[in-house]
Amino acid sequence: MGGGSSTEALTGMAVGVIEAGMCDAVIINRSMNGFTETRTGGTGQQAPRFTTANGLDSLQTAIYGFSTPLQNFSLAFVRHMHNYGTTNEQLAEVKVAHSWGASNNPKAYYKTRLTVEDVVNSRYIVKPFHLLDCCVETDNGTAIIVTTAERAASLAKPVVKILGLAGRVCKWQAGYPWQNDPISQVAGEYNARILWPNAGVGPEDIDITGSYDAFTFTSLIQLEAYGFCPIGEGGNYVSDGTIKLGGKRPNNPSGGHLCEGYTHGMNMVIENVRQLRKQVDDYCEGEHNFDYSEGACRQVRDPEITANLGWANPGTASSMVMTNQ
Repeated sequence: MGGGSSTEALTGMAVGVIEAGMCDAVIINRSMNGFTETRTGGTGQQAPRFTTANGLDSLQTAIYGFSTPLQNFSLAFVRHMHNYGTTNEQLAEVKVAHSWGASNNPKAYYKTRLTVEDVVNSRYIVKPFHLLDCCVETDNGTAIIVTTAERAASLAKPVVKILGLAGRVCKWQAGYPWQNDPISQVAGEYNARILWPNAGVGPEDIDITGSYDAFTFTSLIQLEAYGFCPIGEGGNYVSDGTIKLGGKRPNNPSGGHLCEGYTHGMNMVIENVRQLRKQVDDYCEGEHNFDYSEGACRQVRDPEITANLGWANPGTASSMVMTNQ
């Protein structure tokens, strides 16, 4: 069950088979009818939820009404809110920040810049989380190509190199993650112990993050887990302007899953590649002008290193660091 951690994990597999000499290039693709078919928030006919249970963890939870990602994932973050005092207003800042990027993204599904009040005044889906704490379901197709650095240097686009990865790192029991360790602890804390030594950099070296945002809280709790701020201080980190366009370390400047479209994490890797190439598609005419007002630029100024933080569920995570150097 790779879920939203699949992109980074599959990229790691691609690196491995290329380095083993099995092939020269690998394409990783994802296409889905998330809006028109039977996805969680899609418009297609919905299957009876209990019949979709698969695996022991689903059988243990579906009978209690835990049949959607928000119902399952929210347990970890409700405990986080209880332990650390994280508020709905702080969570809303994640949506606000991502809506800033989406407002300058021609491909984004939702382009309107939102306020904290917009988010907390939207209807509840699973208390205490609101409609605008949830990602958008979309029909989409995405792809990335992995090849050798030498071959990439001969191609048309600027080279983006992979510094390090950690694929599908789990808590002690990934399928039922609240059985082991604090319920608010997620797999990203274990993943970070592998990622940063592999990449040879740390959180302080990162210019842009792509933290998986199926919900506002998945971005926040992973930014903590990977050390961008101390555990329990994620609410302040996402509220002080750091993750917005023009901030110290923008997160998901395309709008991410919350605003651009839901692609199981593919669009976040693609966005970081474009950012490192300094070739994002926005509303600039000619050169990027770094005007982050609505309907203008979303290119981050002179990024060198990015991090993607993939999420399958609280118990499973993948990650990747890339650079243009």
